[in-house]
Amino acid sequence: MYDIADPALYAEGEKKIRWASAHMPVLSAIGEDFAREKPLAGLKITLSVHMEAKTAWLCRVLEMGGAEMHATGCNPLSTQDDVAAALVHGGMDVHARHGVSAEEYNRHIRAALECGPHIIIDDGGDLVNCLHTELPELCSGVIGGCEETTTGIHRLKAMDAAGTLRFPMMLVNDADCKHLFDNRYGTGQSTWDGIMRTTNLIVAGKKVVIAGYGWCGKGAAMRAKGLGAKVIVTEVDPIKALEAHMDGFEVMPMAEAARIGDIFMTVTGCDQVITTEHMLSMKDGAIFCNAGHFDVEIDVAGLRRMATECFEARHNIEGFILPNGRTVYLLAQGRLVNLASGDGHPAEIMDMSFAVQALSVRYLADHRDELKPGVIHVPREIDLRVAEKKLATLGIGIDTLTEEQKRYLGI
Repeated sequence: MYDIADPALYAEGEKKIRWASAHMPVLSAIGEDFAREKPLAGLKITLSVHMEAKTAWLCRVLEMGGAEMHATGCNPLSTQDDVAAALVHGGMDVHARHGVSAEEYNRHIRAALECGPHIIIDDGGDLVNCLHTELPELCSGVIGGCEETTTGIHRLKAMDAAGTLRFPMMLVNDADCKHLFDNRYGTGQSTWDGIMRTTNLIVAGKKVVIAGYGWCGKGAAMRAKGLGAKVIVTEVDPIKALEAHMDGFEVMPMAEAARIGDIFMTVTGCDQVITTEHMLSMKDGAIFCNAGHFDVEIDVAGLRRMATECFEARHNIEGFILPNGRTVYLLAQGRLVNLASGDGHPAEIMDMSFAVQALSVRYLADHRDELKPGVIHVPREIDLRVAEKKLATLGIGIDTLTEEQKRYLGI
């Protein structure tokens, strides 16, 4: 079973997967262990992550462990059709096509779950939501799952607090080898890659406004600074705002930043961060984009209602003429700019993130009889194992504590 754009695209997808896997040595080493030990034998896994080459390699590593894989995307614009075709060509059940409607996207989520998975891998919480609201009869068969991103973590914690989460979910995003590297260095590089390849404009000298100074915002601000931009940060958290100030960035409310910014990036996980009121005060030619998981951070619907004219300025760039006569530009329909306008995080970064995912899946399988419904933090041992393996692949050695030092530290 599958629902993809064109099975004939598989050869190009295979090239992408081979390239990614060659730069993901930690995940590949885990794949060798999985192939030998088959820790996932007899288990069905449903995955909803951005359907591109690094995700495809994770799917294949889990298959090496004996799992029966069912995959779909987690964003209508991040699916790469050739990668989906490569997975189907290899015999995997895939439901994902680039540019699907909201209705088709939801149908794909449901189709990937109808196998009755034992384990789920979610990115943003759509699998969990569908299971609890549309397919509750399948919840009892779920051993547990893993959540990849900050937005999904927020949704899980709310469900856990309300006592409605019906199976264990591991907070993979909160693992150090995920958020410290993926969110900061991965988002930092991939967002600007997407912006620059889409606009073909220089970043140096421009005023860049970063909305949100979490780990993703830190990375985006750091890379913008490295590209020569004058960086402004907007925040609602006074501690994060102070941190941004001490990191050397200007900090101000969005209402002030809107008047002077050239490029705006939202990365907050919240909605209505850039409103139509902000847009009306922007410069002629201002560009804005979103790097948060859902396309709610920029009021795109309000922009479409307000604009006197909308036109395609360039591939993946929409121009909007405002009632005041100024023109503003939206990238990738307000969806994840690093995936809707690029290839996502670098392979070396996703090597760590997906290594944590793979080992967390194994943890769920190994401890299936001990786990209770609710959120679970990734064990420290998994984080340390991934970090040690990554250092080894980089040829980096570190010191170790002596027995005397361990006693001094109380270890």
